[in-house]
Amino acid sequence: MKKQRTNFRLLPVPRAVALATLATLASVALAMPAQAQSLLEVYDAARGYDASWQSAKAQYDANLFRAEQARAGVLPQANLSAGVTRSKLDNTVPNIELPYTTQTATASVSQPLYRPANFATYQQGKRQVVLAEAQLTAASQDLIIRVSQAYFDVLAAQDTLAFVRAQKTATAEQLASAKRNFEVGTSTITDQREAQARYDLVISQEIQAENDLLVKRLALDAVVGRPSVKPTPLAVIDLSPPQPANAEVWVQQAEDVSPTIIQARESVEVARLETEKARAAHKPTLDLIASYNITRNPNGDSSVPASTRANNAAIGVSFNLPLFTGFAAENHVRETLSLEEKAQADLETARRTVAQTTRSAYFGLVSGQQQVKALESAEASSQLALEANQLGYQVGVRINIDVLNAQSQLYQTKRDLAQARYNVLLGDLKLRQANGTLAPDDLTRLNSLVVKQ
Repeated sequence: MKKQRTNFRLLPVPRAVALATLATLASVALAMPAQAQSLLEVYDAARGYDASWQSAKAQYDANLFRAEQARAGVLPQANLSAGVTRSKLDNTVPNIELPYTTQTATASVSQPLYRPANFATYQQGKRQVVLAEAQLTAASQDLIIRVSQAYFDVLAAQDTLAFVRAQKTATAEQLASAKRNFEVGTSTITDQREAQARYDLVISQEIQAENDLLVKRLALDAVVGRPSVKPTPLAVIDLSPPQPANAEVWVQQAEDVSPTIIQARESVEVARLETEKARAAHKPTLDLIASYNITRNPNGDSSVPASTRANNAAIGVSFNLPLFTGFAAENHVRETLSLEEKAQADLETARRTVAQTTRSAYFGLVSGQQQVKALESAEASSQLALEANQLGYQVGVRINIDVLNAQSQLYQTKRDLAQARYNVLLGDLKLRQANGTLAPDDLTRLNSLVVKQ
């Protein structure tokens, strides 16, 4: 058969029509849905918006500046002072009235030579920097989990809605089949009513799934600070066991890197240094001091009628030894020792809590992976069961309710499987948060599982 060929000739387009066409295309492009965003992109956006993260970052900066203040106690201190005094000498015998002016300027410098309390404060400042870094790390990990939770919640809600709509389509087909069979007399009105009831139930589930998706999207938008965030769907998920495949190894890692343990450990050191400061109240202090003073009387003074100027330079050391403080120093030491004991107990509590949380997260992840494998098998079995019931219904050995039940079981299994997979991904992140190794790089690793759109 010979194909016909049609020739098209482009006609000139008026400029106004061309501009209108371009404007229409631009408006259509702007109306298109936003490009899907990966988990890492959503996290980066949340860091610039989330109030909790911003608060933690501001607290971190404040702690750094506080630490710098502590160093001032071991550095030199310099002061400059100046003044002008107008005086008047008024004697009755002999009758003398003499006003005069005194101008003074003093520069002084002091350098602590031995101040145990100041040095302990300086050491506390350095510990506060480590403590602030641990607090910021904990805030970062918390943000990762909150963003990931909201992200996976949206994906799970989208999957649920898709499965419900697929079930609605399948149920509608079964309802249509039941109506046809009833019309031709091969089935009873019961089959039709059962199919109608199941279809109405799926409609209500669809409404609920749509509302749940809307709520989950609003929650994600609230974390990120952007409207209509569109998560990128995930591809096949790697369900390999956590490495290392030993809960105790994860617990041992936590001892060195867990922000919770680091904060508790540094708090113990800060409390110990506070005890040193309290004990320093019994110790002497020694400072190196130097000063230079200029005193000038432009019109003389009461003893010298002519202009005078005196320069005075001094250098030396200042020694101070507390003898009795009304038992305040002794009681302060007892107080700090008690607080040091409390900090040590808090450290032990933190270690036990982190260990317990890490073990629970590890076994929860392993259990979740096993559940996914079981649901995958259940999905395959449910699919075969549905096909068998559909065939049995066609040949008359199964009734309509059997097919409807098999459909419900299949799509419920699909929903459970999708949710279990997201729980495994989130469980992996929570395990790393529990032992303190969670980092943004873990989100980069998850980006390899997404389907680019």
